[in-house]
Amino acid sequence: MTPFTTETVLIVDDSPDNLIILSETLKPFYKVKVANNGKKALNMIASGDFPDLILLDIMMPDISGYDVCKKLKSDPLTRNIPIIFVTALSDYTDEAEGLNLGAVDYITKPINSSIVLARVNTQISLLRYQHDLEQKLQARTEEIVLTRMEVIRQLGRAAEFKDNETGTHILRMSAYAKIISQKIGLDNARIELIYLAAPMHDIGKIGTPDAILQKPGSLTQDEWEIVRKHPLQGADIIGNHHSLLLQTARVVSLTHHERFDGTGYPNKIKGYDIPLVGRIVAIADVFDALTSRRPYKEPWSVEDAINYLMEQKGLHFDGELVDAFLSCMDQIQTVMAQFKDEA
Repeated sequence: MTPFTTETVLIVDDSPDNLIILSETLKPFYKVKVANNGKKALNMIASGDFPDLILLDIMMPDISGYDVCKKLKSDPLTRNIPIIFVTALSDYTDEAEGLNLGAVDYITKPINSSIVLARVNTQISLLRYQHDLEQKLQARTEEIVLTRMEVIRQLGRAAEFKDNETGTHILRMSAYAKIISQKIGLDNARIELIYLAAPMHDIGKIGTPDAILQKPGSLTQDEWEIVRKHPLQGADIIGNHHSLLLQTARVVSLTHHERFDGTGYPNKIKGYDIPLVGRIVAIADVFDALTSRRPYKEPWSVEDAINYLMEQKGLHFDGELVDAFLSCMDQIQTVMAQFKDEA
């Protein structure tokens, strides 16, 4: 068998012996990464280090493989990563539960290297076949893709026109989100997904009274409570769909005002529990808000906005993503010059 050079397999198991056996089995053919518990695996993936396939133990001390699977399947950026359970749980009810959670296969221990390699090869072959089909389909539907992108942008502008007359905010912030996604090494499909979903972040503002959004002075506590409803209102507007783009847009709407220290809204999610797309859009949105003129403020200088992002590392924002953003300031300022607000 010819060694593969592109696909990455993440092995998650709390047994050092199993990690060694599985790693030695797969390393001649794939890039292999390991995590000795579920939390480490989730943190690795939450940072944007997406594997192509996961071999996942079930019985682990901190968080079970079932719960890891549930977490990954709940996020549109990770739900399509194939998961193969490799476990000592051999009862058919355990296997049925694993497959019902979305796993593509179930292998029982003790580990048989030949079986593991054959099952992994099968899933990687399916991934390659699916990828080829998607590329051919995308080439044939370029006009549809462009139309969809324009519809998404216009829906985003519908919200922005309520408190930003030009609507260029969504053009800049979605470009910033794309730049961050590229910098941290996401694949092209996820980069495009984030780029297209980002403009929908404030669609819930359609339900916020103009008098509040356009108020030149400080908001009262009651007015802030109304404003803080817009992530939930946005999620309601987008709804629940099979479309991966709309699912991602819904996550963006719900999570772009969450803070890394857990003090954000609407659900006070903390750290890596905030979906990656929400952490990315938070930085893009705030930076553009700071450097733009709003009814209640003059634009900040780029230097002041950078200082704010630095001060808020680990508080408002994911520090690693802030570093990625700030390392691309030449690209950021090119976007700012390209999409200036009209006078």
